[in-house]
Amino acid sequence: MHGGLGKRQLEKTRKSVLDFSASVNPFVPQFAWHLDPECLKYYPDDSFSALKERIGQVFHRDPEEICVGNGSIELIRAFCAVLYRNPATNRTFFAGSPTFGEYELSAALAGASRITDPRSASVQFLCNPNNPTGQLVSKDEVRAKLSAAKDSGSILFCDEAFIELSDPQQSVADVRDPSLFVLRSITKCFAVPGIRFGYGFGDPDLIRKIETARSPWCVNAYAEAYAMEALLHLDDLAASRAAIEKERAFLVSELEALGMKCTPSRANFILFDCGRNVSPLCETLAARGVLVRDCTSFGLPTCIRIAVMSREENQALIEAFAACVH
Repeated sequence: MHGGLGKRQLEKTRKSVLDFSASVNPFVPQFAWHLDPECLKYYPDDSFSALKERIGQVFHRDPEEICVGNGSIELIRAFCAVLYRNPATNRTFFAGSPTFGEYELSAALAGASRITDPRSASVQFLCNPNNPTGQLVSKDEVRAKLSAAKDSGSILFCDEAFIELSDPQQSVADVRDPSLFVLRSITKCFAVPGIRFGYGFGDPDLIRKIETARSPWCVNAYAEAYAMEALLHLDDLAASRAAIEKERAFLVSELEALGMKCTPSRANFILFDCGRNVSPLCETLAARGVLVRDCTSFGLPTCIRIAVMSREENQALIEAFAACVH
């Protein structure tokens, strides 16, 4: 299951919705970008050399250390397909709980199973900041996890899809290590889920295999043109982070006043416990045109995850929620 059901709900009801189930930046920096229509006459360059050069310039990485995909999930799938292709491979993985469900699904599709001891797993998945809790692991802590993974012969897969809206200083995208793969996305920080663009950093040998396993021409011309410009505006996201922090504090205060228990978050979303099964409550909110993330699929049937949005939208959520819980 995923959030971001606003389009489906709109098509179903023909009514406007407030979609708090999709955790995207409500305070996107404005910049101009352009796609030359002539580009649509040609297949994309499947090596994406210009795009990788741009990513490399921004993150000080070599193009051979960079892979791209049709959203970050395609790269999770390709990574798992590559790692577990060899029948002799230890087909196990470790992921904390609760966390993003795509790690387990992608690994399972590649024939791997989840285990509880990270030291015995061939891959250790780390979502940082974590989805759905919003908890952030510091760069030093990630380095310690990488060291432990290397000692046990594991690869650390660090998913930083939300880190630009949290604290990019804690990113390990600049760390070169054969036992580390770092996943990034522009979907969340620039609020363009319809673009579908993800990228990753890793050892050149692993990157080469992932680039072979992914779909050909996976990044379309529109996504490439947008990404080429957006990557030049990552520093502009500082204002977004400050605004998100302010609105997150407002939402936590309002939710706790309603008796909800909020998990401390460093991301652009909040997980809170309602103390009861939330599925009926989520359905009631949806009927009011407010979509939230039912966290039952995370193994948290009493919890809801909401995105941090603008003050007006956040107030509308609180009003609808207060009407439903009292």
